[in-house]
Amino acid sequence: MSAQGSGAAAHPGQLATAAVRALSPYVPGKPISELEREYGVTDIVKLASNENPYGPSPAAIAAMHAAVASAWLYPDGSAHELKQALAVHLEVPAPWLTVGNGSNELLLMLAETFLNAQCSAVCSQYGFAIYPLVIRATGAACLEAAAHPPAAAMPYGHDLAAMARAVRPDTRLVFIANPNNPTGTWVDHEALRSFIEAVPAHALVVLDEAYYEFATLSGCPSVLPWVADHPNLIMLRTFSKGYGLAGLRVGYAVSHPEVADAMNRYRPAFNVSNVAQSAAIAALGDQEHVQVAARRIVAERERMAAALRALGVPVAPSAGNFLMVEAGADAPRIYDQLLRGGVIVRPIGGYGLPRHLRVSVGLPEQNERLLRLLGPLLPGR
Repeated sequence: MSAQGSGAAAHPGQLATAAVRALSPYVPGKPISELEREYGVTDIVKLASNENPYGPSPAAIAAMHAAVASAWLYPDGSAHELKQALAVHLEVPAPWLTVGNGSNELLLMLAETFLNAQCSAVCSQYGFAIYPLVIRATGAACLEAAAHPPAAAMPYGHDLAAMARAVRPDTRLVFIANPNNPTGTWVDHEALRSFIEAVPAHALVVLDEAYYEFATLSGCPSVLPWVADHPNLIMLRTFSKGYGLAGLRVGYAVSHPEVADAMNRYRPAFNVSNVAQSAAIAALGDQEHVQVAARRIVAERERMAAALRALGVPVAPSAGNFLMVEAGADAPRIYDQLLRGGVIVRPIGGYGLPRHLRVSVGLPEQNERLLRLLGPLLPGR
């Protein structure tokens, strides 16, 4: 039968749902290999993806090597040992835990579990780009609340009052990143607690604490102690940032067991590899490595922020391992020139911030290289 006679679509891509066809894909930071191919640059410093420059614990690396020996076997689909280790570390019951292939997968699982075309979900303007993507993929209405204005104490950060007003009777999920990516801004303890207590029971509040290890050193609160008292609260964390395991993709959610059960019904089988599970367990056992790296990164973040401000560059407050800097109308040119100098940062025009760049905190010598390159590129220099 001919394609025309069978009624087949002219283009196979048109068979995708309308919601998926309308999505703009997430664009990650430029990989080192891509810059090498495009510009022939070598000796590259990547400060684009908020990776931990100190890497994982030696114990985690040893566990990875040991786990590779059994790579021909499927991993433990329930991640039992990892959940037990997390339960001890976090002091929560193991049934409250759901593991994911990075916290990104958990965001997708939440959307697919709790949203459909008859629902809505709330997120913030300038919030993490994955939130609207997973919401819209389900066909649900994405209600984007306006962020704080540029002159606010937390410029471009979450405005919880605006987010509260956006919640509707059909709202099922509310996404908050604390601290927020890409702005680095955060919401304080009292405002966050009041917001969570005011959200109606029909909406689940998803608190993304991807940068927890750095955030606590900056006064940004964690909601972990509040989960027990709020059945509609879900906390997400990852091993990608503080633990330096971004390449292995391990994240987890803490929620009431009814929520965890619903997520686990949808969770893909064997979604976290045996190598990743083994490394994460070992990493949990070496908290000194995590804490030392976090303290160094936070100190270096503050040094960088002061150096950038001395260059006349506005820098937003940050509780993460990165800074959002205002490069002005020349931001695209500055980004390109930094690439040609072998330094990759992150343009965030895709977030609606075309005048800004996001800069990850690297090792001190890497950060110095960025500052040396950046100074002459600024307007009036």
